[in-house]
Amino acid sequence: MEHFDVVVLGAGSAGGTVAAAVAGGGKTVAAVEDRLVGGECPYYAGMPSKARLRSAHVRRLLSRARELGVAAADPALGDVRAAYARAVARRNDIADQRDDDANAKSLASAGVILVRGRGRIVRPGVVAVAGRELGWTDLVIATGSQPDIPPISGLDAVPMWTSDEALSSAELPASLLILGGGPVGCELAQLFARFGVAVTLLQVESRLIPEEEPEISDILASALGRDGIRLRFGAHATAASATASGLQLALQDGTVLGAERLLVATGRRPRVDDLGLESAGIKAGKDGLATDRQCRVTGQAHVWAAGDVTGIAPFTHTANYQADIIARNLLGGDAAADYRAIPRAVYTEPEVGAVGLTREQAQQSGIEAISAGANVGETARARTDGWTNGRVILVADRRKHILLGASIAGPYAAEWLGEAQLAILGETPLQTLTKLVRPFPTYREAYTPALGELIRQAG
Repeated sequence: MEHFDVVVLGAGSAGGTVAAAVAGGGKTVAAVEDRLVGGECPYYAGMPSKARLRSAHVRRLLSRARELGVAAADPALGDVRAAYARAVARRNDIADQRDDDANAKSLASAGVILVRGRGRIVRPGVVAVAGRELGWTDLVIATGSQPDIPPISGLDAVPMWTSDEALSSAELPASLLILGGGPVGCELAQLFARFGVAVTLLQVESRLIPEEEPEISDILASALGRDGIRLRFGAHATAASATASGLQLALQDGTVLGAERLLVATGRRPRVDDLGLESAGIKAGKDGLATDRQCRVTGQAHVWAAGDVTGIAPFTHTANYQADIIARNLLGGDAAADYRAIPRAVYTEPEVGAVGLTREQAQQSGIEAISAGANVGETARARTDGWTNGRVILVADRRKHILLGASIAGPYAAEWLGEAQLAILGETPLQTLTKLVRPFPTYREAYTPALGELIRQAG
């Protein structure tokens, strides 16, 4: 049996980062991967989706050319299918044609032994994969997540996509039903609508992105409505059936909707099935593997977890952050994770960026919270760019006079969220934030009136 200082299950964003860093620190490392090295983000999720969203947003910008002072605008924007084919080709280039050779070579150059196959813990200290047994002193579980498909009768018999499949397909359906009004559902709804697809988005909750501030949800809903997307809230799908032209979806209220294709974007679940966790005395919960601040699996001295498998803020940047924590600890450090300022983003237009607590979440935590907002559309930069809406909402602790959360709907919101992130992480006094000189003209100027109102309320 081969023995390694560290065995990493999953060579995605988190696993690959841990493996390379620890191997670079002089430890022997094996990384086990049964899919693509690099994970979902470069090939199916983050990069391909943002590439195609960029194409969709450029189409919308071109449709406003005359309004923005450019005479040579074609309102029809040419052949939509040809345009979509070019967008797909660009997506494939950015996703490296889903060839993970470069990422695999990068791991090898860092000194990592890559083992292809599905790894499974067979007894304490041993992982079996592809007929090999790999012994470990420390184990890192970074197996990611997979689509969570709702139990709807007949779903397996209709033309259906998961988000991964939608983002890897070249097909442009004439009509599309989308289940799920979270970040992925909203992004894909806008993407397809801007390429001429008749989109209906069905959301079980009473609003889109329900974990964010209600005002931000409303702004996003209005934006999707302007794109021609039909929104149905409180929509519980009960059954699906195939038709000659696609499918029909029955709702609990008796409504029946039809489309050429169905896209299920109802969330993801940690990929922990059949890992042999019980052989190491580990039990996964509904949200994945529970971890401590050092990113150790709870109750384990030498088992660690990073990325979506932990169920904590399931974003690529969170996975990379946790990977860095684990790598430092495996190399003798004592690093601890702090999740207070992990950003959240929805890359629609307007973009949504958020960090920290909403006012409701703060109040539920027993904090005397105050909030204030400002219109992004009233900044000078919005006027020059032809932007008319958007909102910044700030949440603060009235007693401590520090920022607790920020939510933004506006152009490149996630890009200028950093000011709020740093303030939350550093517990910067509100008065100090009001002294910050923001460049003119920028969208960041929307912070100024919102902070002024917080100071007034805090007294």
